[in-house]
Amino acid sequence: MEENLGAIPSWPDLYIPPLEKKLPALLLNGSQGEASLVSIGEAQDFTMYVCGITPYDATHLGHAATYLTFDLINRYQRARGSEVRFVENITDIDEPLLERADRDQRNWQELANSQIDLFRSDMTALHIIPPHDFVPATGVMDLIDLAIQQMDKNGFVYRIDNDLYFDISSFLTDLPIPREQALAIFAERGGDPDRLGKRDPLDPVLWWANKNDEPGWASSHGFGRPGWHIECSVIALRYLLGENYLEIKNLPYAINMQGGGSDLIFPHHFMSSAQAKAILGAPFAQHYVHAGMVGLDGEKMSKSKGNLVLVSTLLNSGVDPLVIRFALLSDHYGSDRMWTADKLDVASASVGVIRTALSRELVNSTDQVISEIIDSLAGDLNTPLALAALLKWASSVDSQGTEPFQKGTGELSRTIDALLGLAF
Repeated sequence: MEENLGAIPSWPDLYIPPLEKKLPALLLNGSQGEASLVSIGEAQDFTMYVCGITPYDATHLGHAATYLTFDLINRYQRARGSEVRFVENITDIDEPLLERADRDQRNWQELANSQIDLFRSDMTALHIIPPHDFVPATGVMDLIDLAIQQMDKNGFVYRIDNDLYFDISSFLTDLPIPREQALAIFAERGGDPDRLGKRDPLDPVLWWANKNDEPGWASSHGFGRPGWHIECSVIALRYLLGENYLEIKNLPYAINMQGGGSDLIFPHHFMSSAQAKAILGAPFAQHYVHAGMVGLDGEKMSKSKGNLVLVSTLLNSGVDPLVIRFALLSDHYGSDRMWTADKLDVASASVGVIRTALSRELVNSTDQVISEIIDSLAGDLNTPLALAALLKWASSVDSQGTEPFQKGTGELSRTIDALLGLAF
């Protein structure tokens, strides 16, 4: 595929050890109108779009848990033989960023760049495979302009004053939550359901006309900036389907998977999926997968609440990044969970036991524990079960006999590195 000039450098690539065993199909819990468990299959080319950060603050453990989830999917599909093309955006122009820059009296671009750099270092430390394309919204304004023109031709765009809106009416039968709840959440998360002149209160903005000396870009729609959802529609289609995606016809779906945290199911993923379909005329994603929320002290961990445990703070305090990753893997990706400080203590002790066992020159056969790990991951990324099998094996190493069928731990080490991202 051609070079992607709107993308920016992500973080260093990782070596993923090859595996000897054939893996079963990955079953995942689809989270948008799908059956309980969906077989992801073994596509030769697997395309995955994951919503990235709004860079006005540092990476917290809720972010880390989300990106770790899709890192596991990336690793598993690669191990099955898929050529995975993974794209991630950066929402580097949006209300929260501008508000934080104004509060801190900083240049918004300087603030964004500093947090993107910190995010890169956090992802590197946590052993996350980098995206093929890491794309800031500010790098694709021309693409957004063209996409809105296409949506207008297709009859989905209307104007209120100088702002452009998306007519969502054709997609409301697919609302993932009751309409009354959707209206409340829409208002909380950047929507404007009460604006006069809207065809439907849930119609999202596509393009804001410039106001109050905010940053803006020239476009065929006037000087301004895009709404939140359209950037993801455009980045996913352009970077996963190619430069000429607007000319593609009769697709069963545009990409294999859209992912992110469960707080994005509505409105963001619903809206970006609808807009992608309005652009292309085909369903956006074959599968939608969402990671659960991480909380602290009984509440969701979020920047707005300020109840954050930052990855960089843990790293700067000397916590081993492998321990952080292990601790996050100790809960199932789809579950909402509370973070407590003792999770790191438990994870650190477990890592110590496993590291000691893997350092032995010879152990009895590791075939069973490898199979248990693979089967656990194949069944909806059951990382708690996989880690339990690994810890049980490690804890039993010292009590193993001296049977003649002894071997090294290399195959097991490669398996947990390749599939779990735990490089001991």
